[in-house]
Amino acid sequence: MSVGMILLMVTAILVFFGVAQRVLDKLYLTDRAALVLIALMFFGTLLPSVSLGRVRISLGGAVIPLGICLYLFIRADTGREKVRAVLGSLITAGIVYAVGVLMPEEPESIIVDPMFLYGIAGGAVAYVLGRSRRAAFICGVTGVLLADTAVAFMNWRNGIDQPLVLGGAGVFDAAVIAGLLGVILAELVGEVLERMARGTTPPQQTAIENPVRRRRSQR
Repeated sequence: MSVGMILLMVTAILVFFGVAQRVLDKLYLTDRAALVLIALMFFGTLLPSVSLGRVRISLGGAVIPLGICLYLFIRADTGREKVRAVLGSLITAGIVYAVGVLMPEEPESIIVDPMFLYGIAGGAVAYVLGRSRRAAFICGVTGVLLADTAVAFMNWRNGIDQPLVLGGAGVFDAAVIAGLLGVILAELVGEVLERMARGTTPPQQTAIENPVRRRRSQR
């Protein structure tokens, strides 16, 4: 079982027990909808990819995640958030692609699986550029898939006839890591900032009058 599938299982458990309710509210998803989408991604990766020439598209690794990104993009609160999501996805893709280019060619010299590095780099950049939970998820997932597409185009340009498996096993792991990490960072940092703001703001007095207290004051 791949790392991406394990992370999906852990996420499903957290959703089932209501731990991720706050994040789901920010993503405009219910518990049931989130569990259904996670199941579609999980079992969709086990289905054969759809072939379109030299491109193979995984249902669970590409179609469902991109569908979620499209939904989050449509539900974005402001136009500025949508712009951040688009620009952030492109910049995230460029940085993930650059990480792949700078990676040593000898597999023996790499301690960590490159897909972990792609996912971590993509998730960190996605949070910085996306800021919100929705935009961070979009940047992380879309950025990794765009970077994989760019690698395939460069291979074709150099005469390497290698098919593009969009959302394949390794890329799926990196996309899941990037998307979840971006959301987690946005949630943690957002929670810290909100608590800091609440700590410096004096509590507001309620507008509801207490008739008993008012009578006592009049005496």
